[in-house]
Amino acid sequence: MGSMVTNRITVSLDADAQTALDSLTDRTGKPQSELVREALVFYAANFEAATTDAGPNLETYHRMLASGEHVLLDVDFLHCFLDYVEDENGTPDPEFVEAANRVAAFHAREYEDRFESLGELLDWLSFCGFLTVRSSDDDAYHVVFPTESVKWFMTQFIRRSIEPLAFDIEIEEGVSKVLLREVR
Repeated sequence: MGSMVTNRITVSLDADAQTALDSLTDRTGKPQSELVREALVFYAANFEAATTDAGPNLETYHRMLASGEHVLLDVDFLHCFLDYVEDENGTPDPEFVEAANRVAAFHAREYEDRFESLGELLDWLSFCGFLTVRSSDDDAYHVVFPTESVKWFMTQFIRRSIEPLAFDIEIEEGVSKVLLREVR
């Protein structure tokens, strides 16, 4: 076994960093120097995520996933699910529509205290990966969906989930895009 070269450094910690280090020491039982080495290696491995605007998004993703209310789902699985709820003419199964509408109604109660505009709701749904907002002006939003079935599903969801909100929407559908306009 070769000898390990050790470089020593002195680090000044502010109160927050010292509290974090003390907490990790208590939780893990590891020595401070080992935790600092692990933290530095972890930071280097995750430098891009730690130094971009993705930080708040990663926090939100973590909260969503940790609550057990949301899961990561490969987009291909979503397409498979939606493809199997449609008949050969592309008409969705009425029982699926009823179940999806119940989910939308539940979210409508959540959204009532959370969103004040269509833009805020679309930002959230975009963050969740269901759609992409290409541009907006004067309360009008050009929304792009990955497939026709996702477009149908999310347009239906948006219609139902905004019912108690302080605005209504006008929907103009294209092939893969939708123009949504907020109406007060």
